[in-house]
Amino acid sequence: MIAEVFDWLQGRAAGVVWGVLNRLGIHYKRARDYLHSPDPHYQAKRALIAEHRARAEREPARFPLLYLDELSYYRQPELAWAYEAAGHSQPLARRSYASNTCFRLVAALDALTGQVIYTQRSHITTACLSDFFGQIRAAYPQAETIAIVLDNWPVHFHPDVLCRLRPQHFPWPPHLPANWPTEPQRKAIRDTLPIQLLCLPTYASWLNPIEKLWRWLKQDVIRLHRCADDWPRLKSLVAAFLDRFLTGSLDLLRYVGLLPY
Repeated sequence: MIAEVFDWLQGRAAGVVWGVLNRLGIHYKRARDYLHSPDPHYQAKRALIAEHRARAEREPARFPLLYLDELSYYRQPELAWAYEAAGHSQPLARRSYASNTCFRLVAALDALTGQVIYTQRSHITTACLSDFFGQIRAAYPQAETIAIVLDNWPVHFHPDVLCRLRPQHFPWPPHLPANWPTEPQRKAIRDTLPIQLLCLPTYASWLNPIEKLWRWLKQDVIRLHRCADDWPRLKSLVAAFLDRFLTGSLDLLRYVGLLPY
């Protein structure tokens, strides 16, 4: 096809065309998904997070910095590459006849220690997030301010969630649905947890290192798992994987790119 476009290559063998492309440093590659953040405050938000990271490095006990995110996983195994005998046989994602039930995680990764705090629920609701922020506070009882970097999922900023925290200041307020209430419900827990939420730029998941923890979890546990007929066991395997990081991990910090070596 390339030879047909260029007069000086017409009639040349495929090997000749390949040689020309190779000398020019042009290879045939599979595309990858690409999306650049459209956030007009992209650099400013990154700078604000960097300021909090620097403060955490100076005084980690007083001002810890965490990265928070959610993950959904399913009863049916995800397809993936795996080793198998040579020939026509392929690795099998052994499925169940049961419905493809979903379970969800919310976790926070300490940027300096690699400690992971998490909880698993069938749904991540405002009440679940409120409880999780209380769980984070319990892990840092002496901290003056716990900075938490998170994406722009509106539930993070629901009035029922924010009323659990000290008053928040958002230089660039997150977008919330117009039909949402502006005040928390009566049943919502009121508190003044010393937590400051830091919004990532929109559509910039590469700035959240905990995304790489999810990649590791998927590689080791979720993809091609053999628990489609034993849903509780899959949940326990996910918990066992995350429990490895309850007291921190330098290996995890290296894996997610928070250590330079």
